[in-house]
Amino acid sequence: MTSFTIRPARPDDARLILKLLTELAAYEKLPITLTEEEIAFDFFGLRPLIECELAFEGQVPVGIATYYWTYATFRAARRLYLEDLFVLPAFRGRGYGKTMLQYLTKKGLAAGAARLEWQVLAWNAPSIAFYQSIGAHSHEGWYTYWLEGDAMKNLAEA
Repeated sequence: MTSFTIRPARPDDARLILKLLTELAAYEKLPITLTEEEIAFDFFGLRPLIECELAFEGQVPVGIATYYWTYATFRAARRLYLEDLFVLPAFRGRGYGKTMLQYLTKKGLAAGAARLEWQVLAWNAPSIAFYQSIGAHSHEGWYTYWLEGDAMKNLAEA
């Protein structure tokens, strides 16, 4: 049986990180503008904005998880926000996604996190079914909003 391992990403993994995130963007039918230079700065710079774990079957890269810390002021609680979780299609069904979530859950609990959060696209029925099978809940009554591009500029200049 081939071993499955998870390890923190290193600066020399920038190309691999970009490759895996590009595969995820294609799967989600979303554009990607991320570059290796941005990965070097945002993931490994003086003040990293995001953390990354890479998953391997033997020596073969098979998955990625990116995450960062948030804080819930009303509850005085740390939260770990999972930005990306992706296992290459050829390696799905082997329990790797669940193992990666377990790994991040343990990491969060060890650091005092009260919650692990993420989003899923409404059309992604396989992922939704998986998340529900492990006891995850959606935020009923909450909507995600964001500003970008001209809307951000307009608000800043108002």
